[in-house]
Amino acid sequence: MTTSTHRTIYRQDYQPFPWRVQEINLLIEHLAGYSLVTSRLSLQSGATKKLGEDPPSLRLNGERLELLSVVVDGRALTENEYQFTGGELLYQPRADEFSMEIVTKIHPGNNTALEGIYRSNGMYCSQCEAEGFRTITCYPDRPDVLSVFTVRIEADKKTYPLLLANGNLIESGDLPDGRHYAVWHDPFPKPAYLFATVAGNLACIEDEFVTRSGRRVALRIYVEEHNKDKCGHAMASLQKAMRWDEDVYGLEYDLDIYMIVAVEDFNMGAMENKGLNVFNAKNIVASPMTATDLDYQTIEAVVAHEYFHNWTGNRITCRDWFQLSLKEGLTVFRDQRFSADMQSRAVQRIDDVRILRAGQFREDAGPMAHPVRPDSYVEINNFYTATVYNKGAEVVRMLHTLLGAKGFRAGMDLYVARHDGQAVTCDDFLAAMADANPGHDLRQFSRWYSQAGTPHLTVAEDYDRDKRRYRLLVGQSTPPTPGQPDKEPLHMPLTIGLLTADGAVMPIAGEENTVLQLRQARQEFIWDNIPARPVLSFLRNFSAPVVVEPFQSRADLLTLMAHDSDPFNRWDAAARLAEETILAGV
Repeated sequence: MTTSTHRTIYRQDYQPFPWRVQEINLLIEHLAGYSLVTSRLSLQSGATKKLGEDPPSLRLNGERLELLSVVVDGRALTENEYQFTGGELLYQPRADEFSMEIVTKIHPGNNTALEGIYRSNGMYCSQCEAEGFRTITCYPDRPDVLSVFTVRIEADKKTYPLLLANGNLIESGDLPDGRHYAVWHDPFPKPAYLFATVAGNLACIEDEFVTRSGRRVALRIYVEEHNKDKCGHAMASLQKAMRWDEDVYGLEYDLDIYMIVAVEDFNMGAMENKGLNVFNAKNIVASPMTATDLDYQTIEAVVAHEYFHNWTGNRITCRDWFQLSLKEGLTVFRDQRFSADMQSRAVQRIDDVRILRAGQFREDAGPMAHPVRPDSYVEINNFYTATVYNKGAEVVRMLHTLLGAKGFRAGMDLYVARHDGQAVTCDDFLAAMADANPGHDLRQFSRWYSQAGTPHLTVAEDYDRDKRRYRLLVGQSTPPTPGQPDKEPLHMPLTIGLLTADGAVMPIAGEENTVLQLRQARQEFIWDNIPARPVLSFLRNFSAPVVVEPFQSRADLLTLMAHDSDPFNRWDAAARLAEETILAGV
C-alpha cells in the first residue's frame, strides 16, 4: 500500500502481508553528495499461503529513490523480471523462501520532505514514522511486518565520528581513505517505522540504569557540544521513567544500551525508535538560567512517553495505522500517570483535561471529527491528532476506572504476555482486558473506539425527604459527526460522591466515592437512607471525556469549591463560578 496515489485506504480492506521478512541486513554508505543503501532480505512465504499454491507476488514500497539493482538468491535480475513503478517494486518469486538484495541510491541532502534519511546542519538523521522507510530502500513499509535488523553504517570518520542505529553495537572499526564503520544489531523484531540512524559529530553524556533483574544498561544522550551541560534533567527523567515502569507495570528494559539523540534540527518533537530515540533539543535541553518549570515538566513527560513506547508501541506494535491509538493513546495515559506520580496528581489531571477540552473537544465538534480508531484515511500523517492521542488516553483511563487498579494491571500483564513481539489491534487490547477480568463485558465499551464525537450528559436530581431517597437521572447523547449521523449509547464510568450542605462527606454504602456505570441513553440511579438532600460531586476526576450540561445551583457550586475532597471537581466548580460571574457582568 502507498498513500502517494491519494487513494482512500479502508480499515475493512486490511490483508496480512503474504511474506515474512525474517531478517534485514542494511549497509548504508554515506558518500559525497549521496548515499548508497544495500538491503539484504531473508523472505519466507506467510501463513496465508496454502499447500501447493504458487508463491504469492511480492510488492515492496519504494519512493523518491533510485533503484540500482535487484539480486535474488545471488542472481542479478534483468529489468524485465520485475517492475518498479508507482512507488512499488513488484516481483513474482519462484520459491517459498529466498533472499533478495536491493541496492538504492538516495540524496539525503536534497530530502526536503524530511522523511527517511535526511541531512541537516552537517549530520545525517532519520524519521521513518509513518511511511518514511520506503524512501531509503524498497521494503514492505507497513507496521505489521516485523523483522530483525542488522545495520552497518560507513562514513568519513572526521566529519561523522558518531555512527548510530538501533540495538546493540556489535562491531566497529576503521576503513581505508579515512572512513570508518559501525555495525548495530537489534535482536527484537520491529517494523520499519521504528528504524533509526544518525551520523554526525555530537557530544555525549553517559550514565547507567540497573534493572530489577540486575542488568546494567548504558544510558547515553547525544547532543550538540554547546548543549552538553544542559542534559542532566533529561537523564534523571529517563532513569525515573525506567524505574516507574518496572514498579507500576513490571516492564523491564531489554537492550544493553538506551540512546537519545537530541538535535536542534530534528523535524518532530520526539520519536520512539527502538533503543535510539531522536528528539528535538527543546525536549531534552534545559538550563536553570533560561528554562521554566513547565519546560522541566515537559522534558520529564516527553522523555517518559518515548521510553514507555519500548513496550507499548515497540515490543507490541500496531497491525495497521488505523490502530495508531493502540500505542499512542495507551502511552499517553501511561505518561500522564507517571507525571502525576512525579508531580501533583491534582495539577496533572487538571492540565490533562484543559488540553482535552481546548483541543480534542473542538476537534470532535468540527468537520474533522473522527473516531479514536478511524475507518479510512487518505494521508496517515493527518491522523496524528488530539482524538487519537488524548481521547485515546481517556478511553484507556476509563478502563482503569471500570476495572480498578488491580484489574487494569492484570489486563496489562495479559496483554503483554499474549502479544509480545506481535502487531495487534485495539480489539486485541480490549480482549486482554476483558479476559483478565471475568464478569466485565466490554463489548459496548468498544464503541468508544469506533464512534466519533463528544457525548453530552444531562443530570437531574430528586430527593424525597419522607422516604430518605435520592434519585439521580443521567441522560447521554452524542451529536452527529461527519459520516456518523446516528449515535449509539456508550458505556462509561461516572465517579460520584455526596456532600452535606456544609461540605461534610456523605458516604454511599460506606464509601466516599462510587463508580456508576452508564450504559443507557437515560438511566436512573437510586439510593435509600440518605439523611438529607445531598450536594452531588459529579464526574469526579473527570472520569469520562464528556460535556456535562449545567445543572447545579450557585450554592452547590460554592459548597463544592470550598469542601469537595476531589481536587478536580473543586477546581472545576471554581472555574464555572468564575465564568458565571464574568458573564453576569457582561
